[in-house]
Amino acid sequence: MSNLVAELNSLDFSVYIGGPLQAAVQAQNAASMAQVNFIQSIGFEEGASPTDPKKLRYVDFNYKKSVPNPDYDGSNDKFLEKEVEIKVPFLTMLSIPSIRIEEMTIDFNAKLTSTETKSVSSEFAASAELGINYKIVNFKASASYKRTSVTGSNVEKTYNLGVHVRAVNDEIPAGLDRILTMLEDSITSVNE
Repeated sequence: MSNLVAELNSLDFSVYIGGPLQAAVQAQNAASMAQVNFIQSIGFEEGASPTDPKKLRYVDFNYKKSVPNPDYDGSNDKFLEKEVEIKVPFLTMLSIPSIRIEEMTIDFNAKLTSTETKSVSSEFAASAELGINYKIVNFKASASYKRTSVTGSNVEKTYNLGVHVRAVNDEIPAGLDRILTMLEDSITSVNE
């Protein structure tokens, strides 16, 4: 019978288990770099010259706001409409991509089936001849024996690898959250 333990020991589990884990780490790294690239390309604009630092990108909004009339004396309008411009950092208006792998399950199944075969066959053949010719007797005899033995072993291998990955939208990292809070505080209202 073939040695199934040796067959299992010959499997490179570092490939079957480590390969998907390495792919998950690389995917997590790519997601982090995509977040950095998104912030740099969407949240900032180039300076006037290549040596100037990048500037935060803002979105400007204009709206009309009722404000108390400082010159109100009862004969004129109590409130005046003023045009107000708001400058909002663009990054505070977007959902910044932040994906992380929450769970990863690796299912590896190895099925080894061993079959041992042995076949033995025997053949025996004999023949004899007797001839009588005036005072001469001829006798011929022959015999043959043949034995055939075949021994074989067959190992059937089946491998199944299933990888289940569950990714979720992660919370914004603490440092980025602080920066976005500061940016929200920088929203300015400019009266015209």
